Amino acid sequence: MSSRPGKAKAAATPAAAPSIRIILADGQAIYRVGIRKIFALEDDLRVVAQAESLPQALSAVGKFPTDVVLLESAICPNTSDAITEILQTQPEAHIVVLTSGQEEGDTVEYLRRGARGIVMRSIAPDLLVKCVRRVAKGETWLDNRGVNWLIDAYRAQAKQLTSGTPKARLSPKELLIIAGVTQGMRNKEIAAEIATSEQVVKNYLRKIYDKLGVSDRLELALYCVHHQLLEGVHLKREGEAPSETKSAAAASPLAAASSEN
Repeated sequence: MSSRPGKAKAAATPAAAPSIRIILADGQAIYRVGIRKIFALEDDLRVVAQAESLPQALSAVGKFPTDVVLLESAICPNTSDAITEILQTQPEAHIVVLTSGQEEGDTVEYLRRGARGIVMRSIAPDLLVKCVRRVAKGETWLDNRGVNWLIDAYRAQAKQLTSGTPKARLSPKELLIIAGVTQGMRNKEIAAEIATSEQVVKNYLRKIYDKLGVSDRLELALYCVHHQLLEGVHLKREGEAPSETKSAAAASPLAAASSEN
């Protein structure tokens, strides 16, 4: 009995895994070429854009959907702020900071700002590939020293939250800046009231965050409420009646603090 010729049944082929899209931002062309060659050997890794400066990196993030941004810290005037800018442009991006030397304070701050990984630029190629794959899945990549620094930072924050004398660690100017934050004043307004520059206020805020173990204005406001930090401290806006500003700040310190990131 002869069989009728029919349609050949197509063999089922597994769907290819989606590529991990990478933006490579590093100031040295030879380093970018080397990293791109490493990724070219991997079927699931694809460099969609390269940048040699922070403005170029921000432009690339705005143009190309990406899964992982490899960001060299040396091209950033302020790496923490660069992380924030990138995530504001593309919130779904996962940032890995490439650095030539790790510092405890920087490591903790980068993670607080939203970085998913921190690696040395001298990392072995196979480890970098593994790092990119893990970070693209939403995991965090740190070496043992970075993990220990992160644990120490959380322990310090827990200790500070239960400390009875946080006010003693803050200078009068720092307390005035905190008062301005909880009153909903922007950095520029605070700077005008205490006769300094906006950048100086930003620098003071970073120091305050480090001292108190908080990461943003909202956490700072929560800390102030918990510790009653601003009793007797008030930054008066020009042209405002003291009683009016004090009652407004007291009424909604958390809402006021969230007015500027």
